[in-house]
Amino acid sequence: MTTKKRYERPVIKRLESNMPAKFGGRSNFEAVTHIENIAVGELISRFGSPLFVISEKRIRKLYKQARQAFETRYPRVQFAWSYKTNYLSAVCNVYHQEGSWAEVVSGFEYDKAISNGVEGSKIIFNGPDKTEEDLKKAITNQSLIHIDHLEELYMLQEIARSTRQRPKVAIRVNMDTGVYPMWDRFGFNYENGQAWDALNKIMYSGNMDLMGLHTHIGTFMLSPSAYAVAASKLAQLARMVQQKYDHEIKYIDMGGGFASRNTLKGAYLPGQDTNPHFDDFAEAISSALINSDYRPKTPPLLILETGRALIDDAAWLLGTVIANKRLSDGKRTTIVDFGVNVLFTSFWYDHRISPAQPFTAYTEDTVMYGPLCMNIDVIRENVSMPLLNKGDYVVVHSVGAYNMTQWMQFITLRPKVIMIDTEGNPHVIRQNEVLANLSSMEQIPPHLATFEL
Repeated sequence: MTTKKRYERPVIKRLESNMPAKFGGRSNFEAVTHIENIAVGELISRFGSPLFVISEKRIRKLYKQARQAFETRYPRVQFAWSYKTNYLSAVCNVYHQEGSWAEVVSGFEYDKAISNGVEGSKIIFNGPDKTEEDLKKAITNQSLIHIDHLEELYMLQEIARSTRQRPKVAIRVNMDTGVYPMWDRFGFNYENGQAWDALNKIMYSGNMDLMGLHTHIGTFMLSPSAYAVAASKLAQLARMVQQKYDHEIKYIDMGGGFASRNTLKGAYLPGQDTNPHFDDFAEAISSALINSDYRPKTPPLLILETGRALIDDAAWLLGTVIANKRLSDGKRTTIVDFGVNVLFTSFWYDHRISPAQPFTAYTEDTVMYGPLCMNIDVIRENVSMPLLNKGDYVVVHSVGAYNMTQWMQFITLRPKVIMIDTEGNPHVIRQNEVLANLSSMEQIPPHLATFEL
C-alpha cells in the first residue's frame, strides 16, 4: 500500500548571489535524531516533552579540557564549581568527583554544597548577602569567605571577637580591565583605593586570616586580555601586602565568566567559530601571574570559578511542535511546547535549534514562539528553518547554564531533567513539577475555603 506524501506549502525563497554563507549559498541543516546514541523520539516518549537532557560524558570532557589548559601553564590550579550556574545535585557531584570545590553565593547554596558532601574547607562563599548565621556557619566549617563590602567586613570582625574564631577571608576586587560597562557593583574598587583600604583594615584587625584575593570581571567574556589585566592588578595588590606586612597571599581567584560556544544576540558570526577557548583564557591569566612582580615562597594557588563554559554545551532541551501560523505580514511562525520560563537564556542567545527528524530541502525564515500567553515568549526572533509540522520534535543546543536555576513556574509546570551517564543510560535527576508541588506551599484562610457559583 502506497503512503500518501505529506502536503507542504510551496515557498519562494530569495537567493543571495553576492554574499554566500560560510557553507555556500544556502543554509545547511542536519537533523539531530539522537542524543548520546539515544533517539530523541525515544527520550520524549519515555520522559515527556519538553525535556532537559544533560550528558555526563560531555561534562567530564569539558572539565578535563579546562583543567588541562590551565595546569599545563600554571603550577597550582584549583577549580570551584559555580553552584548558581546549575545546582542540580547530580550535576554538582560530577564536578566534585572530578576534583572541583564548590563556589556558592547564598546561604541556600552553601547548605546545598554541605548536603552534597563537600567539606566546609573546600567551599568558597561569595556574594553580597551573607547573614550573620551564614557567616558563623562558614567560619566554623573553615570555609573561604570572600568579603563583598565593609558592612560584611565589620560583621566578621565582631563575630571573630565574640567567638574567638579566626575567619579565613579574601576580598572581592573590581577594576577597570578595558571592558565596559565595568562590573563595579560587587566588591572593592582597585583604582580608587577601596581594595587597598579593605586589605589594611583586615590586617590591622588582627583577628582574621587573609588568605586570598578574588575578582569576577564580567559574564560571557569575549576578551581574554581583560583577564590578564585583572590578574596583573591582583598580583600587584598581593605584592603590596607582602611588602607592607610580610604576609603572603595564598591564592588568587579569577572568578568565572568564560564564554561558552553559544551565540550572543546581534553577533555577526556564530559563537562556535569566534568565541575564545579555554586555552586562550589560560594563556592570558597564567602569563600575567607568572610575569608579575609578586614572588612568594610558594606560587599562589590559582582558583577558577567558571560555570557556563563547563556546562552550557553539555545539555539540550527537547521539545515538540504545537502548531504553525502566519503573522499578519505573512511571516511563518512555529509554536513549540517550551517557553522563556524554562529557556531563560533565549533572551540573550540565538540558540542553535535543530529538527529531530528527516525533512525536505525547503526552508523559510521563521519566528519560533513558546506556549505562554505573553508576547515576549519568543525562542528565536528569526531563524531559517525547514518546514516543521505539528508533532515534530526539535532540539535546542547549549542550554546547560542558568536555565535550570533561573527557570520559573509560570503558566506551565517545569519539566523533567535527565542525565545520560557515561555508559549511555538515562537517569531522571529532577522530576517534573505537578500541581501538588505548588499547592503544598499554599494556605487558604478558613473564610475563603468554600464558595458557591
